[in-house]
Amino acid sequence: MSWWKEPLVGFDLETTGTDPAESRIVTAALVDTLGGHLELVTNWLIDPGVPIPAEAAAIHGITDDQVRAKGRGPAEAVEEIAEALCARLSAGRPVVAFNAPFDLSLLDAELHRHGLPSLSERLGGEVGPVVDALVIDRSVDKYRKGSRTLQHVCSVYGVELADAHEAGSDALAAVRVAVALGERYPAQVGGLAPAELHRLQAGWYRDWAEGLQSWLRKGKDAEAVVDRRWPLR
Repeated sequence: MSWWKEPLVGFDLETTGTDPAESRIVTAALVDTLGGHLELVTNWLIDPGVPIPAEAAAIHGITDDQVRAKGRGPAEAVEEIAEALCARLSAGRPVVAFNAPFDLSLLDAELHRHGLPSLSERLGGEVGPVVDALVIDRSVDKYRKGSRTLQHVCSVYGVELADAHEAGSDALAAVRVAVALGERYPAQVGGLAPAELHRLQAGWYRDWAEGLQSWLRKGKDAEAVVDRRWPLR
């Protein structure tokens, strides 16, 4: 059976910033689905231990007062998140994200910050299979003009995004975009085994990163470097 008809796990974080090496997790969600239909949502609200910048709070709506009143301690919470994520991967469930190198790398950085085992250490090797809806969309429809934000990509594939920048809503939307991609592109995406799709995405992401770096060096920054690693930096 096609992977997109099988159990999938959506994963999303809302954070204090945009640098996965330095930012902290504010909210996290794992969304268990079957064929794109929601079965279970697991959410975490975390006190990151640092002030949430106003520009980040304006995006996801989570404030310092909220996390101080109801947020979990970061070390305990990131351990739970990693344990839950790795349990699903170990059971053979692909994890779906939208721009996986951000979310997975940030979680790994948080684990390192608190002296906890990394994702690869927990899994005994590579982190996967991962389905990155952004990477796949850029590959199968690379010449489409316009934004590649989750909101815009959802509109392209007819996916409802109920509450943008709410972790559970974003995670479910990413799964449904992935399902739509699998259904629309059976030869390129939907008919592949998850392990093969994972391998191909690493190459697609590398090609995209190299192209972006070349473009940046020609016009904006002669020394620009775009990280080629996927799904984890």
